[in-house]
Amino acid sequence: MSSHNRFNAIDIALERARVAVNQPNELTSAFFGTNVFDQKAMNDYLSPVLHAQVAQIMQKGEALTRELAAHIADAMQKWAISKGATHYAHWFQPLTGRTAEKHDSFFTLDNKGQAIELFSADALVQQEPDGSSFPDGGLRTTFEARGYTAWDPTSPAFIIEVNEAKTLCIPTIFVTYGGQSLDYKLPLLKSQQFLQKYAIQVCQLFDPQVNRVFVTLGWEQEYFLLDEALFHSRMDLALTGRTLVGKSAAKGQQLEDHYFGAIPDRVYGFMRDLEIESHKLGIPVRTRHNEVAPTQYELAPIYEELNIAIDHNQLLMDLMDRIARKHKLRVLLHEKPYAGVNGSGKHNNWSLATDTGKNLLSPSRMPSKNLQFLCFFVNTIAAVHKYGDLLRASVASASNDHRLGANEAPPAIVSVFVGETLTRVLNELAQDGENTDTGVKKFINLLDTLPNLELDNTDRNRTSPFAFTGNKFEVRMVGSSMNCSAPMTVLNMMVGKQLKHFCTELDNLLAAGTEKEAAILALIKKYYLEAKNVCFEGDGYSDEWKQEAAARGLNNFTDTPTALDVYISPWAEELFAESGVLSRSELHAHHEVKLENYILQLEIEARTMEDIAMTQIIPAVLNYQNTLSTNVLQLQDIGFDKDIFKWQMSTIKDIGQRIQQIDRCCNELKQIRNQRLSIREQAQVYCDKLVPTMQTLREHIDHLEGITDDQEWVMPKYRELLIFR
Repeated sequence: MSSHNRFNAIDIALERARVAVNQPNELTSAFFGTNVFDQKAMNDYLSPVLHAQVAQIMQKGEALTRELAAHIADAMQKWAISKGATHYAHWFQPLTGRTAEKHDSFFTLDNKGQAIELFSADALVQQEPDGSSFPDGGLRTTFEARGYTAWDPTSPAFIIEVNEAKTLCIPTIFVTYGGQSLDYKLPLLKSQQFLQKYAIQVCQLFDPQVNRVFVTLGWEQEYFLLDEALFHSRMDLALTGRTLVGKSAAKGQQLEDHYFGAIPDRVYGFMRDLEIESHKLGIPVRTRHNEVAPTQYELAPIYEELNIAIDHNQLLMDLMDRIARKHKLRVLLHEKPYAGVNGSGKHNNWSLATDTGKNLLSPSRMPSKNLQFLCFFVNTIAAVHKYGDLLRASVASASNDHRLGANEAPPAIVSVFVGETLTRVLNELAQDGENTDTGVKKFINLLDTLPNLELDNTDRNRTSPFAFTGNKFEVRMVGSSMNCSAPMTVLNMMVGKQLKHFCTELDNLLAAGTEKEAAILALIKKYYLEAKNVCFEGDGYSDEWKQEAAARGLNNFTDTPTALDVYISPWAEELFAESGVLSRSELHAHHEVKLENYILQLEIEARTMEDIAMTQIIPAVLNYQNTLSTNVLQLQDIGFDKDIFKWQMSTIKDIGQRIQQIDRCCNELKQIRNQRLSIREQAQVYCDKLVPTMQTLREHIDHLEGITDDQEWVMPKYRELLIFR
């Protein structure tokens, strides 16, 4: 890589033209979901009787018969072919964190050798992709590598368009030959089932008409964009998704002028294109804006049922990458692609809704009188108090370690923010008082010429990892590159467990003769008092909170290996087993995969950093050092006093010493990587030794960037990466 690559990349990026984007119709509603085999498509391709049967079965969550599956397969094939699809694929979510698919053609030969198009019930319901190279945590041996994908009929099939090719994709789960989970979807579905069972029991205390409870999710996806020429001229970005070196730019996000600012032209084209393709796939994206950090953006959809919302988010991340390439851009989903500016998260807004149309976490205008709301609200807080460490573990990763607690994202300490009004309601309830608020909402009168602002019952505490925000809980710890399934599975499971506990204790009180409303109030009061230590309304970034949290008995797991230990604690094993989400062997396998991912990610970063240091940084600074040395010799020959070239000599010495330290750090990284340890020991060594050594190496390189001739520096600098528009 020559030193001119950097400047060539800058020139190319500046000269890019915006890619034209054409919307299929002026109205989004006219093409929304056109590539989805949804209820409308089923109605067009299934008889009314069959369509009614399918709708009823899916609504009740019952299993499909093979006969009915055959009718659906036939209808799905006809619909897909009418759209131009030539292949189909079981689309699944292995433990890599992204999606996977293996394409098969509708084309085949019948028993007479005649060419036909065929898509059978067997092909729809189950396939054997093998997938022996996917992470399995020891659940499969090399000679027992068979894996199966099984159709998830609760999430609709869709057509992916890549250039002229169109493929029917069928959402599936991925399991071993023995039925053990190798993916994120199966545990999620099991956790929903567990939560729903006890949520229905609680709902029926207030409304016997409730037969189903849905978990809903609204995710907020943050990301960075960069021109592909700049992206490819940085080895670290291309291989790891983040900048491993780089001196902070003089202007970063200090002025916060990027936040909610005018969207740059090329970015606007990308956003429109992404929205169009998302809408065709039934992903209801609605919000787009600039985020705080330069070149950072966000989009968010309308809330959906949890399983579909997660499928849509996984599909969206694939779309983002594909569409960005079309626009000669690259999407950075890493939680911390640049040091010194905000990283990216994926806030998960979680709530519960009934088949009668009620949001169970909506407090109404009188929350103190809304007993059903208080029941679900306080039980959720109690669940976080008991099992919050598991929620922290579910978002642990090498990349998210850069973000959690970094004064831009929630801390690693799990606490709950509920807001002033609801805190007052709960405290008065705990003291056997009665809340006298006439309503949740108040008004601010700004000016006579402006309409009054209606205040919600909570503000948004940006430092809280688990905040109540009006009619939902916002899990703010989730990293931008993550599959939402892991934290949502844990949240479902722990709230389900708490509701089960509530039902048991309520039954005991009722059996003892306590009146129902009094018994419910007594338990709500008890749970709030027990869980009060997890509620925190202040600044989660402060050092004082760390001390206070420790006094309250709240853990602060600041690194991934320690956080992940919670997964295999006895109480966590019991919780996963009781809920049926993961068996002990599955849980340990998933834990091992998470450790492996942590180790591999850091190993790739360390090796990339060594390569950059030895093949790009040292040659560049040696060239500059030689230039300075030549200058010194020339000045000496002329006869100038040493004071004249004192700065040059000091810089030459500084460069030499820094090169020595860089070489030492690279050798240390190699030694750390070459140790043969157990997977848990290796993860901890990487955390305690590899990461600090990489940080020291970065400090030396970043210092050299600040003193080396700009023309010699081969990699685009932060000032160039962060001003891209």
